[in-house]
Amino acid sequence: MNAPHENLLDALGTIHLPAPDARIVSLVPSITELLCDLGLAHLLVGRTGFCIHPAEVVAAIPKVGGTKDVNLEKIRKLAPTHVVLNIDENEKPTADALAAFVPHLVVTHPVAPRDNLALARLMGGIFGADAQAEAWCAQFEAEYAALKAERAGPARTVLYCIWQDPWMSVSSDTYIARMLAELGWNLPELPDASRYPRFAWSDELVGQLDAVLLSTEPYRFTEAHADALEKQLGIPVLLVDGEMMSWYGSRALAGLRYLRQLRAMVDG
Repeated sequence: MNAPHENLLDALGTIHLPAPDARIVSLVPSITELLCDLGLAHLLVGRTGFCIHPAEVVAAIPKVGGTKDVNLEKIRKLAPTHVVLNIDENEKPTADALAAFVPHLVVTHPVAPRDNLALARLMGGIFGADAQAEAWCAQFEAEYAALKAERAGPARTVLYCIWQDPWMSVSSDTYIARMLAELGWNLPELPDASRYPRFAWSDELVGQLDAVLLSTEPYRFTEAHADALEKQLGIPVLLVDGEMMSWYGSRALAGLRYLRQLRAMVDG
């Protein structure tokens, strides 16, 4: 009998055993990509429609709905041994329903860039890709070191926008905010204290800001939006790649490089 692996703890504190022959359904787009990059695509038997990377690999993996509207019957027919979930992206009722017929739920909750190291090791450890996970972590550490080796620019206050009509941003208690914090950038104080606060433009708000960042997801902001808003506000408004800023897992590697580019764009 295998002994429990203390290092294979998921976000709920559940201990997982190595399962190199697992049948995996991933309900987390960024982790679907990570599993593929770790050489584990052959274990994936289901994914969400939002699991779009790497496109040429996931095209052959059956879809089981979205991250919020999961088709439980499709998952049941796929007979997975493991379903990978995320606390922010998936609903608790979904997890509760899956627990009735899926032997193992692997719950994830990375909240800061360096949490990707534990995430990669968890996926590699459970599904038989320890060496690949360690190689990935070494790449991450190299990118992180390169980011930290650069001369830090001045502290900035930036407003990161994820939606309009109504206008919405992110709180400091989000992965995106902690990505920005790696640059020494802060978010403004908004009256709405929720995780994804709504806000209204005002002279007082704009006066706090060095720049506005419009994300390409979940709202599909474009350069046209950025140009129009910059003319309206009179401060720099930049379009930013939402996947680079909010996707943990594989995209976090490119995300660290992207942060360096973003710093250069704002600091000039």
